[in-house]
Amino acid sequence: MHRPLALIVIAQLFGTSLWFSTNGVGDALMVEWGLSATDIGTLTSAVQLGFIVGTLLFALSGLADRFAASRVFLLSSITGSAANLALAWLAQDLATATVFRFLTGLALAGIYPVGMKLIVSWAPERRGEALAWLVAMLTLGTATPHLLQGLSVGLAWPWVITLASGLALMGGAVIAWLGDGPHLARAPRLKWGSVFRAFHQPGFRAAALGYFGHMWELYAFWVLVPLLIAALYPQAATETVSLLAFAVIGLGAVGCVVAGRLSRRLGSARVAVIALTTSGGLCLVYPWLVGLSTGLAMAALLIWGIAVIADSAQFSALASRHAPPDGVASALAIMNSIGFGLSALAIPVATSLWHDIGENVSWLLLPGAVLGVAAMRPLLGTRSFLPTRIS
Repeated sequence: MHRPLALIVIAQLFGTSLWFSTNGVGDALMVEWGLSATDIGTLTSAVQLGFIVGTLLFALSGLADRFAASRVFLLSSITGSAANLALAWLAQDLATATVFRFLTGLALAGIYPVGMKLIVSWAPERRGEALAWLVAMLTLGTATPHLLQGLSVGLAWPWVITLASGLALMGGAVIAWLGDGPHLARAPRLKWGSVFRAFHQPGFRAAALGYFGHMWELYAFWVLVPLLIAALYPQAATETVSLLAFAVIGLGAVGCVVAGRLSRRLGSARVAVIALTTSGGLCLVYPWLVGLSTGLAMAALLIWGIAVIADSAQFSALASRHAPPDGVASALAIMNSIGFGLSALAIPVATSLWHDIGENVSWLLLPGAVLGVAAMRPLLGTRSFLPTRIS
């Protein structure tokens, strides 16, 4: 059972390297195409919008529950890789790049939530810990373009994006070889619109609302990381900023794994609330830390990078536990769709105000954490509060 889980999380790492490709090479795009920080935020929002549309289609149609998840993952990996390659070698300006990033987001809708279903289909009794590894790979996949850019001295930005596309193809091939797990039934037919029955379950509603608050903060923070670091170290080389951004985002993988382990003893609900409270606290105090010490602010960014994603898998574990058994992928997809819709709103708000208010933009992310913690109250003290082995 350990080998399938390991293969799925590696494939997820490779597949989600498509997600933030343009952020990893943002400085190069700003120079070559004359883009601004707001334009880079637009490209990221295009991916988010594509993902939202894709997950909405998957959720409303029930496609991911009707057909083999491994086949959906493979086709999505091929499509996303092709769209990413088109960005690298065919796009010449912001408009065409935005179209290709939207198509990449559509493809990612068949990688991320479908990967979660694959995990649950192989290890439903350890979903909190197993999904934590999956989100850890999403986090590393998100950080990978920053690492490639930081290490690729003299390598043109299209080749950095091409490397990410190659990784996605490898991930799809791994999942195609592995196939689906034995523990989740496939829906006998397409069930248009039936996904909304998941919201009739109080446990699913609480987990989903907590996730929505988390998503208001998460991707806006990830987009802001290179800007926050560059503001802390204005004399640093581009490669240094990229490597530090990789460290901040990539350390989130450690937070996911630790949270997964803790969920076995503390329960997914408690772990999610602790992580969301921590990241929310950093939203509040970060601007003051910048005024006190550069080193202290950098340390806070590293801690923030760990906490901001540590709760994500636990929300998904709670949601998958309370979703209808033959509609897990659709329920997770609709939750992702709404959550990423919120992130697509938060990203342009944060990036457009960056030049006006600087690090104070972190205060705009705080309401997500506050409302997310409040939404989780119904799950505290229930079975969802207990270790995930009790599922």
